[in-house]
Amino acid sequence: MPTNPDAIIIGAGHNSLACACHLAARGWKVAVYEQAATPGGAVKSGEYTLPGFKHDWAAMNLSLFAGSAFHTEYAAELAKHGLAIAPTGNPFASIFPDGRWLGVSNDAALTTARVRGFSNADAATWTELTQNFPDQAESIFGVLGSPMNLRAISSLGWKTWRKRGRAGTLDLARFLMMSPRAWLDETFQSDHVKATLAAWGMHLDFAPDIAGGAVFPYLEAMAGQAFGMVLGQGGADTIIKAMVKMIESRGGAVHCGQKVTGIKHAAGRAFGIILNDGRLVEAEKAVIANVSPAALNRLTGDTGDQRHQAAMETYQHAPGTMMIHLAMDDLPSWTAPELKRFAYVHMAPSMDQMARTYAQAKAGLLPDEPVIVCGQPTVVDPSRAPKGKHVLWLQVRMAPGEIKGDAGGTISAKNWQDAAEPFANRALDILERYAPGTRANILGQHIVTPEMLETENPNLVGGDQVCGSHHLHQHFMNRPARGFADGTTPLKNLYLTGAAVWPGGGTGAGPGTMLAKKLVGN
Repeated sequence: MPTNPDAIIIGAGHNSLACACHLAARGWKVAVYEQAATPGGAVKSGEYTLPGFKHDWAAMNLSLFAGSAFHTEYAAELAKHGLAIAPTGNPFASIFPDGRWLGVSNDAALTTARVRGFSNADAATWTELTQNFPDQAESIFGVLGSPMNLRAISSLGWKTWRKRGRAGTLDLARFLMMSPRAWLDETFQSDHVKATLAAWGMHLDFAPDIAGGAVFPYLEAMAGQAFGMVLGQGGADTIIKAMVKMIESRGGAVHCGQKVTGIKHAAGRAFGIILNDGRLVEAEKAVIANVSPAALNRLTGDTGDQRHQAAMETYQHAPGTMMIHLAMDDLPSWTAPELKRFAYVHMAPSMDQMARTYAQAKAGLLPDEPVIVCGQPTVVDPSRAPKGKHVLWLQVRMAPGEIKGDAGGTISAKNWQDAAEPFANRALDILERYAPGTRANILGQHIVTPEMLETENPNLVGGDQVCGSHHLHQHFMNRPARGFADGTTPLKNLYLTGAAVWPGGGTGAGPGTMLAKKLVGN
C-alpha cells in the first residue's frame, strides 16, 4: 500500500517547487499537483512564435532567484540537475523622446559618468548612494527577508536600532514608506535620472505617487550596478526544470494536468485535496495551496473564520500586463546603438506619464501611452534563437484586466479578443519611435493578453503578474491579511504560499522558502 505524502502542494509555480525542494531535503515526502500541462506558473519558456526561437512566457529576470536564500543553500544540487544561469553586466537602461538614454551597468565609474551627463549634482549623489549601498542593503534586505511575525519583527527592530541608532532606524522606516516620486524628487535633480529609476516601480504595481514604492527603484538601481542581472540559460524555465528534478531525486513527485477542485477539512483541520476526477489524496502533515486568496476560499468553502474569508475575497490585485513575444531578424535599431548591449530597455519617458498610465489602467482604460519594457535576452544568451537571430520580450504595462474604454480614443473593442491586436500595435508603434525600422525585422509575433495570462495561470488575476498589489495596506504583516503573513490559515495543517504571501512577488521564492522553513523548523 502506498503511503500518503507528508505534504501536498497545489500548483507548481516556483514558490511551490522551492517549498517542496526544501521539505524534501529535510526528509518530507512531497507531492505537487498542477492543473497546467507543464510546471512553472509564470516562469515558463517555449517556442511561442517560430521553431528555434525560445521565449519566456512572463518572468524573465532571475536575479532575485540567483540571490535568494533558497538558491544560496541549494545552488550545487540545482546545478547538478541542470540549472544554468546567464549573467550580464548591463542590466537595464531607459531611452527618452529627446534621443538621450541612461543605462545602469555593473561598472560604478561608467554608470556614474552616464549620470554625470545629465547632472553633476546627481553624479555626486549617485556616488554617495553607491558607497552607502552595502550598509543600507543589509538593513533593507533584513526587512524584506524576515518573517512577518512579532518575534522576528521585534528581533529585527532591536538589531536595526543597535546598528543604526534611533535616527537611522527612523530614517529607514521613513524611506520604506515613501513613494518613488517623493524619494526621487528629494534625491535627484534630473528628470531623466528620476524616470530611469521610477520605471522599476511599475514592475511591482508602484506608480510614482504610491506610498511604499521608493525601495524598489533604489534596490534595482543599486543592486543592478553592484551585481548586474541574471537570466536563465536557454530560458527562465531552467530553474523550474532543475527544481522538479531535485524533487524527484528525493522521492517526491510533480503531477501536471491535475486540477484540484477542493480542499478537504474537518473539525478545523485540513487533511487532503479533491482532484478533478473525484479522487481524494490525503496528506499526513500539510496541505499547501499556491493559489490566489479568492481561490483559496473557493477550494475550502467555509472555514469558520469570517474575517479571514472576507480578507481573501476582497484581496486587491494590481493592473494587468500584456506580453508581446517577437522573433526577430535583428535587434531593435535603437536611436542610441549602445542600447543593444542591455538586457532591459525601458520606454517610460517621465514620472507624469507613468502616473497617467497607471491611473488609466486602474480606471479600466487602455492606456494611451503604456510603459514598454523591452527585454533583449539574446544579447545575454544567444542560444535562445538561431544564429544571428534574436527574440524580444515586450512587457506592456499597465493594462486593465477588464476593458471599459480606450484612453487613446481609437480602440472601440471592450474585450481582449478584439482589442489585443490594436493595443499591441500601439505598443509596437512606441517601440518603432525609439527604434525606427524595427518592425521590418519582425519574423514572428505572439500576443499574450491579460485574459490569456489568467487562463494559463489563474493566480494572475486580470493579468496581474505579481498576484496582488504590494501597496502598504497589503504588504509586510498585511500580506495577504493581518495575522496570516506567515502562510498560516484558519485551518490547521492548511497553508497558503506564492506571491500573495509575504514577501510577495518576484522570482526570489521567498514565500515558499519561508513556509518550508517554518514547517520543518530550519
